[in-house]
Amino acid sequence: MIGQLEGIVAAKRPGFAIVSAGGVGYKVAATRAQLAQLAEGSEARLWTHLAVKEDALDLYGFATEEELQLFELLLTVSGIGPKSALAILDIALVETLRSAISNGNAGYLTKVSGIGKKTAEKIVLELRDKVGVEVSGAGAALQGDEEALEAMRALGYSAIEARDALRKVPKEIEGGSERLREALRIMGR
Repeated sequence: MIGQLEGIVAAKRPGFAIVSAGGVGYKVAATRAQLAQLAEGSEARLWTHLAVKEDALDLYGFATEEELQLFELLLTVSGIGPKSALAILDIALVETLRSAISNGNAGYLTKVSGIGKKTAEKIVLELRDKVGVEVSGAGAALQGDEEALEAMRALGYSAIEARDALRKVPKEIEGGSERLREALRIMGR
């Protein structure tokens, strides 16, 4: 129904933004990374998914059509709703998630709150053949991210802080120690 939304960011709150378009303020849920890119008073263009429930119409926004497609693919797995799918997209870049799923790495998905081992295995089983060909470098980045995430947790960073920093590391940087070094540099240490 609403495939794309373009307007001015009227407000940002934890978990969502209000995008004003045509005199209407749309409440759009998004990942932390997407919300960080939006600034109040600036223009925004989001690919959207409208989730229809008995008691609500919820709008989810994404920077790219590729993110939207993976979100909608995750929704095809029974037991995965829009909030869980959004949380999965929040842990890593689309290429890294596709790599984890295509390589059968269910453990990577269990890092999402509310996604247990069985659900992660179900996602891998049902989507392994649907996520597409692995992007070059994404597999090495995935392995490096896992190592760097554990190291950052050992240094006292929260999982959220560590994931946010690792999302900003270019996928060309491979290996746990190199990705860790770059993530720490990004965080200002």
